[in-house]
Amino acid sequence: MANDAKNDDRPTYPESLWRESVSLPRFPKLNKTIQVDVGIVGGGITGLTAAYLLTKKGLKVAVLESSKLLNGTTGHTTAKVTAQHGLIYDELIQHFGEEKAKLYYQACSDAMQFIKDRITEHNIDCDFSREDAYVYTNSDQYVSKIEKELKAYSRLGIDGEIVEQIPFNIPIKNAIVMKNQAQFHPLNYLKTFIDYIKEHGGLIFEDTTATDVDNGTQPAIVTSDGYRVKCDRVIAASHFPFYGGEGYYFARMYPHRSYVIALKANEKFPGGMYINAEDPPRSLRSTLINGEELWLVIGENHKTGQGKPTMEHYQALESFAEQLVGIEEYRYRWSAQDLTTIDKVPYIGYVAKDQPEVLIATGFNKWGMTSGTIAGMILTDVIIGEDNPYLELYTPSRFHADPDLRKFASINADVTKQLISGKLQFTTNKIEDVQNDDAKVVRIKGKRAGVYRDKEGKAHIVDTTCTHMGCEVNWNSGERTWDCPCHGSRFSIDGEVIEGPAQQPLQTYETNE
Repeated sequence: MANDAKNDDRPTYPESLWRESVSLPRFPKLNKTIQVDVGIVGGGITGLTAAYLLTKKGLKVAVLESSKLLNGTTGHTTAKVTAQHGLIYDELIQHFGEEKAKLYYQACSDAMQFIKDRITEHNIDCDFSREDAYVYTNSDQYVSKIEKELKAYSRLGIDGEIVEQIPFNIPIKNAIVMKNQAQFHPLNYLKTFIDYIKEHGGLIFEDTTATDVDNGTQPAIVTSDGYRVKCDRVIAASHFPFYGGEGYYFARMYPHRSYVIALKANEKFPGGMYINAEDPPRSLRSTLINGEELWLVIGENHKTGQGKPTMEHYQALESFAEQLVGIEEYRYRWSAQDLTTIDKVPYIGYVAKDQPEVLIATGFNKWGMTSGTIAGMILTDVIIGEDNPYLELYTPSRFHADPDLRKFASINADVTKQLISGKLQFTTNKIEDVQNDDAKVVRIKGKRAGVYRDKEGKAHIVDTTCTHMGCEVNWNSGERTWDCPCHGSRFSIDGEVIEGPAQQPLQTYETNE
């Protein structure tokens, strides 16, 4: 582990270096009913890419963001722009066939080229660099999987090879490299889209939560304040779909969190982007912030609301980094939540066959820079009536017997387990037992409640029953949030919704302390 001086320099609160290193414009809250061509819910890479493209086509758009632009998964990404999504291509060939596996690779490649072309077109300074992407292993089990992946690369025409070493003091048995991938500063890139949308008549609203779509004579997005965005088409790009998810999407995806620390190291980063094949996940890349090189050390995936205390995940990454390279200064830490579909391919397209006016994009499986970009491109083509070669591949209505049925059963068995175990959990904790900047589950009048005591000693008390489907939320010490282990809803210390599928806040309690 790092020494005591370095421990004292650890960031107290999670802060994404992307958000800390860029100044984004602020936008008002929607306070009236409006009329546009396309209403877009979600101010991340998908929503902003679609809004940018539709604005260029002359359509009037309105983007609604429930908090601040780029404050969700896009603002907390690792920002790899790559078609190398782990050891996925052999699996895609097995489950989808060679033609669709090739389409997946081509879609990712098109997204990378789109990003590069926009950077050139608008002369965007976002530290874009071409890098080779490696998957390495020290496990005998994954050596054969990497060899199969190389055969898949060959069948699909992917530029790659197996190598026996990587430029780190990490024991490996072999690795596969995909050549000529990329990385960048995602918010500096997307800030240009925000400026373009605003300058060309697009509307953007922050702190505006969409709760429903009214499918009357004309679709209308309904907000939590009762205002409407009347439009011809709706795009749900809100990470978890705010519409069409009940009884459907939450049962076909699972949420997981991963962690990032950004540090100044004792050595120069050797170039490239790296991720291991086995557990626990470990990923490496670098970035330049104000001309200074920082290492990004990423990993520690787990299902949201489950597992060990979240601060231990940051500590594990810190220990790994200290042993790998030595930490000169610990600058940032943050985490992100991702959704993975049961077949690992995102859902992009019509929310339902009988509702062509509503489109969604979700389930990016940690690879949101390419998947979010291709989503914006596909949804734009659908809206303007152009054919897109990838629409069928990503269609949300697809269902394949293998692996879908097994994964579907596994996801929902885990939900049932979490629901029951949360209800049966017993605690003898009392409110007065909770220390400053800590949280515990207690009982208030026989009901399970969560108490967080802030640094000033004030107690924030919430009912721990998730407002989505009634599971019991657990404390996330790393982000100071209450997280649902069933479907990934997350709530603030005062019960406000941070991430769905929940739409209603947790009930709160007053204290007589």
